[in-house]
Amino acid sequence: MKNIFKILVVLILPLLLINSCRDDADKNWTSPEASIHLYNTTLSSNTLYPTMDNNTFRLVWDPVASATGNYTVQFSKTADFKTPIVFGTSTNNTLVKSISELNTALLQAGYSPYAQTMLYIRVINGNQVSNVISLGVTPYPVSIPVITNPTAGQSFVLDAANPTATITTVKWTDYDYGTAAHYTLEIAKSGTTNFITLATVDNAKELEISNFTMNDAASKLDLPVGVAANVDIKVTVKTETAGGIITKTSDIVTFSITPYQPAYVDFYLVGGGTAVGWSASGAQILKNNQNISEIYTYLTNNGEFRFLGQQEWNPINYSLNAPGIRDSYKYFKTWSNNLTVGGGDENIMFTGDSGVYKVVIDQNTKNITVTASSIPTLPTDLYLVGSINGWDATNAIPMTQINDGLYEHVIALPDGAAFKFIGQQSWGDLDWGNIHGQGNTGFVGPKGDNGDIKFDGGGSMYKITANIKLGTYTITPQ
Repeated sequence: MKNIFKILVVLILPLLLINSCRDDADKNWTSPEASIHLYNTTLSSNTLYPTMDNNTFRLVWDPVASATGNYTVQFSKTADFKTPIVFGTSTNNTLVKSISELNTALLQAGYSPYAQTMLYIRVINGNQVSNVISLGVTPYPVSIPVITNPTAGQSFVLDAANPTATITTVKWTDYDYGTAAHYTLEIAKSGTTNFITLATVDNAKELEISNFTMNDAASKLDLPVGVAANVDIKVTVKTETAGGIITKTSDIVTFSITPYQPAYVDFYLVGGGTAVGWSASGAQILKNNQNISEIYTYLTNNGEFRFLGQQEWNPINYSLNAPGIRDSYKYFKTWSNNLTVGGGDENIMFTGDSGVYKVVIDQNTKNITVTASSIPTLPTDLYLVGSINGWDATNAIPMTQINDGLYEHVIALPDGAAFKFIGQQSWGDLDWGNIHGQGNTGFVGPKGDNGDIKFDGGGSMYKITANIKLGTYTITPQ
């Protein structure tokens, strides 16, 4: 009998132990049952905005009679609270924070601005734990971008021989936003507030800056050529949501650059497919502005042309860098698809329809593009309108046609005179003026790319000549 009892004990005891282990496992000791009741937050909006900074964020729970010490409020990105973060402590059953404090805590915990992320909250006191409440919450940015490259005190000597090469890549740290982030990189002469835009980028945290871009900025800031000068840079991020626009600007980083004097050249257009024909002495100079040379001019279908470096055939000629062109004439590395190699080993052929086109040469990239003008045809008539007739388009002054697209008129011009050319005695689509904006460059731009021609005539007589075909105008004393 004793032996039977021993056998039963040996058989039953392991079963009891197994069941006991199962009971322990079922209790899930890492997530004890709630012994504190936490009420849902009364947050009015799950999307936080700066205008809510001083609003109250309140958490309330039932007091526990056996509580010892402070209550601790924790939050987590995950429901299991694997990595809990302390949000605050309280001596009673309430925790009151501002929205600003909540927003900062979320950002410090790695929550991304403008991106809704789950927030789990609980209260603990000793070994007592509350239920978990949760909500999707969207914080807003508060910190500024931080420029990490270039570093303060670095020096850069800009290279005139490689204008398109990168002189430095400006880098910064910032949030990973849940919305579009527009960055503007600005530069100024060190110690001044005259910042100009160096470059812009969307949704990235770096910008490559070429020798030309930096040198062009140095020129606009009137920095001396060949001399090291300190400059300040800063980066500003702008983000926009339903709550409004938030703008954050980095601290300034100061470094030095040594600018160079650009060696830009003049281009003279010549050829049978142009308005000047094959006359080297009459070759048409393009308007130059730093690396950009441009003009609105008439080109004929399948007409040929090239560029000279002077109003003579030699020594400098410019054509496509393409097979079949003589080596000494090769210049343009890239070109628009309406250009191709012409006859012989010298010329460029234009394959588009005859009309007025904008010719643009970028000397940095050695690229040439030819695009149709907004007014591709020549006017039948041309009129003067401006301060000289009270800007009365219905009584615009008729000009005399001298040739195809060429008009002139003699008139007294006072100081401060301003005028334009129109193709009808009304305000309409046929409208020409000083290229790009008001001034007196001598180059014509069509509607959408022009401004008033400004001139101080002192009341004397002048001949105004408009050559729409050539893309120029002149004002000559009589």
